[in-house]
Amino acid sequence: MIYFYLIIFLFVSIFFKIPILAIFGGIIFSLMFKTKNEFITKKYSTIILQTGIVLLGLSINYQSAINSSLQYMPAISIFVVLTFTFVFLLGLSLKIDKNYSLLVASGSSICGGTAMVSIAPIIKSKNEDLAAALSIIFILNALGIFLFPFLGELLNLSQSQFGAWAATVIHDTSAVIGASMSYGYESMETASTLKLGRTLWLIPLIILISITEKSDKKHFPFPMFVIFFILAIISGSYFNTLIEKEIIRNVSQIILLIGLFSVGTQIAFKNLKDIDTKKLIYPIISWILIIPFSFFIVFSLV
Repeated sequence: MIYFYLIIFLFVSIFFKIPILAIFGGIIFSLMFKTKNEFITKKYSTIILQTGIVLLGLSINYQSAINSSLQYMPAISIFVVLTFTFVFLLGLSLKIDKNYSLLVASGSSICGGTAMVSIAPIIKSKNEDLAAALSIIFILNALGIFLFPFLGELLNLSQSQFGAWAATVIHDTSAVIGASMSYGYESMETASTLKLGRTLWLIPLIILISITEKSDKKHFPFPMFVIFFILAIISGSYFNTLIEKEIIRNVSQIILLIGLFSVGTQIAFKNLKDIDTKKLIYPIISWILIIPFSFFIVFSLV
């Protein structure tokens, strides 16, 4: 019976093509049916989302991707370095332990949950700290999908400008895709390209933390789907595809909406029940301060 309701929820998410509806639909579904960790949407949400992103790459013009990267990536790189430093030092100044500060700083500056999960075993983070940090970041992501398109309209940002800002200020790739999809397709193309470029900062971060923590871990996660996304852009731009790009865009949009719904089912409010108040407020304060800073960095340095 649960799969019957799952199909209905997914149909509604795809039919209306509203990202925030998809992710909140996933949250409501998860709360209604108390889905377990092995449930299909929780188990495969990352793969579904990454598949949609790679398909999106087939419809992105290679030259446009290069132009966007050259225009915005230097500013985004400065944002990553300064944000990581600021958020980490803010945590220490609030008397929050170093490991939790590293988790939040990594997630806030690079790629949300992916960054936190990647460095957690290196710094030997407590499971409850990681679970709490992931839950807080997830809630902020959901809020970002809803909030930033309105801010973009209020600030009269163009499609490419909003895509660049979303790729900078929003934590996770899924939320960046959700917010930029709401703003427009060109915005989503820009945002996905720049966000995955930002994700590559995960590599030097892991190396740096491994050295400072004297980790004996030999193998680290590498965001391979970023490489597939780049290859998709190149192949879609330089080789004649058998399928028209409009069809590819529609299919990728459907898969991305399913991915956003699946991400929504991962909500776990219970992880916040016993968390220290300072650890709860710290990521929220960091994000509030990052919002105007990211806007300044992206648009003053471009």
